[in-house]
Amino acid sequence: MVNTPTKSLLTSAEFQYDTISPNADNINDITAINYSLSRPANVSIYFMNKNEQKYYFRESKPRQSGQHTLLFSGVVKGFQLPEENIEGKIISRTLPNDEYTWIIEANDNTSIDRKTGQINVILTEDNLPDIKGFSVSPSLFTPNRDGISDRVWINLFLSKNADIEVNLIDANGISLPIAERAGTTPANKKGFHTFEYEGGVDLGVSPPLDGTYKVIAKATDKIGQKTSVDGKLDIKYGGIPRADIVNADIEFSETTIVQGNQLKFSMTIENYGSSPIRTTGPEPGFTYSQNENANTHGWYEESGAWRVGIDCDTCIRDYPWRWSLGTKDELTKIDNYWYLMPGQRTTVTGTIKITDIPARNPLYFWGGLIHEDVEISNINNRVDPHFIHIIPNN
Repeated sequence: MVNTPTKSLLTSAEFQYDTISPNADNINDITAINYSLSRPANVSIYFMNKNEQKYYFRESKPRQSGQHTLLFSGVVKGFQLPEENIEGKIISRTLPNDEYTWIIEANDNTSIDRKTGQINVILTEDNLPDIKGFSVSPSLFTPNRDGISDRVWINLFLSKNADIEVNLIDANGISLPIAERAGTTPANKKGFHTFEYEGGVDLGVSPPLDGTYKVIAKATDKIGQKTSVDGKLDIKYGGIPRADIVNADIEFSETTIVQGNQLKFSMTIENYGSSPIRTTGPEPGFTYSQNENANTHGWYEESGAWRVGIDCDTCIRDYPWRWSLGTKDELTKIDNYWYLMPGQRTTVTGTIKITDIPARNPLYFWGGLIHEDVEISNINNRVDPHFIHIIPNN
């Protein structure tokens, strides 16, 4: 029997240049790395300075047999220098100016083979794209258009020109990009940047599921140096708010009413969406005089709140008479606000004391469901008009 010598695992390895200057000036910025494997192996490529400190470019990466070529721009796995004060995590950075031994190492779990050489790094641009002052506010995000914590702002300061991106990461690692808000600092330039996120609800898109998420900002400069920072964001009570007047039906107590008497109404509201909807007073059963409105009693419009309203042909503003979607016994208190929960129905009643004879008489009275400072949807506007005649009180 003749024993055939085992062929070397790493049959060749070389760097195209023995000096590089990784500073993005297009002069000796990169070098090609060539190596050949006789059989599949895990390959590491790293550099060692005179103090025998290792800097990894590739670490235990599986590769097939054959010839391999890749480019090296001086950027290795991130590390921090003793004198540096970096707020974020250093993902990758350039080697400091120095002379290094390069090592290409192949391991197929039965043997290890290495080849080495020398490389000189000069004129390197090692100023990192640091991300400072990173914040996520508010930390509890409730994307349901109720006017409370409906938006998240991510603020940061970029220490040098670099590509900056911000993403929301769920528990499965799925990434959702967050857009930058236009500001005084141009995109990807040194300075203050703000990113705004509303969960897609404003566009009619369901927001991410309730849960805890990471918000990660990454900066990459023109050389390829990368840093990142991250924060936490909790999402709760998210969803597209949906409600309507059940069966588009409103009951008015009279079709003919004497001046000075009370016009009463009743309607049923259903929250058929997936998120709670916020409401504000006055509570059902409240009585207005004809010349009053919600502001008269201190119930001013609140962005994001829902209320039922009554309007008429001669009203000088839309839905002057407004009521909450239920009593406090029927609603759910979340923090300091009151909500109609998903799937819940309530019956809202109210009264208007008719004190005046309008120029148009008879006239139409109708109901609506108002999402204040957001919209009055078509299905919830001018619902079930009733033609009502007001008789003077002589």
